[in-house]
Amino acid sequence: MNTLPYDEIHIEDLEVFANHGVFSEETKLGQKFLISLTMYVNSRSAGKTDCLEKSADYGEVSHFMTEYTMAHPCKLIEAAAEELAEALLFRYAILKGVTLELKKPWAPIGLPLKTVTVKISRFWHTAYLGLGSNLGDKKAYLDNAVKALDETKGCDVEKVSSYYVTEPYGGIEQDDFLNACLILKTLLTPEELLEKLHEIENAAHRERMIRWGPRTLDIDILMYDDIVMETDDLIIPHAEMHLRSFVLKPLSEIAPNKRHPILKKTVSQLAD
Repeated sequence: MNTLPYDEIHIEDLEVFANHGVFSEETKLGQKFLISLTMYVNSRSAGKTDCLEKSADYGEVSHFMTEYTMAHPCKLIEAAAEELAEALLFRYAILKGVTLELKKPWAPIGLPLKTVTVKISRFWHTAYLGLGSNLGDKKAYLDNAVKALDETKGCDVEKVSSYYVTEPYGGIEQDDFLNACLILKTLLTPEELLEKLHEIENAAHRERMIRWGPRTLDIDILMYDDIVMETDDLIIPHAEMHLRSFVLKPLSEIAPNKRHPILKKTVSQLAD
């Protein structure tokens, strides 16, 4: 039984002649590759209406994979698989995710083998972010952060809350904050997203000198899908989001029914 909340369309062992490889004979002469693809979609509408436009056209997808693989040579089949999976998710809005298997049956290792294979799964994810500023042109800092995220490859800002004027948190005397939250559709992992947020903060000349002190721009990952994780650099869901009205108020505006994966309460319930 499929445990994912999606239906599947499969393409098995599509043959493509391409020039992926490390050795010069591979890049010059080329060789055969086999591509298998699982597309995760919601196919009920297509099934109920018998309308191709509401599904993933596997013929068109096959031609796209063939042309893309031939036109974008890579040294490693890991890179070729990564780039193709990303290209598919960018091109076909109906895709929620893909599992892509790239096989190299003529791998030049000097030993008898059937094939060398790389298999990856990539999905769109939903991240919930909190933004704040209390130095300089606060609105401009928030506006620019939203714009920078929306222009980041693999990211799409879906909703942005109103901007709220809030009192400082943490007991340090400073100017009021301007706070907001947004919903981000992204292909980035939590770690990659955190790195991107730090880049955007640094571009706004963010300085980390005093805990809960004044700042030009602060962006936090509040939640990411329904995952629960803790590393030295990142805790998801955000450890204190349920205690902060300046987070819950704007977040409840755009995601009132999103449920906290640990507390099991909705954002609107936490805000109340």
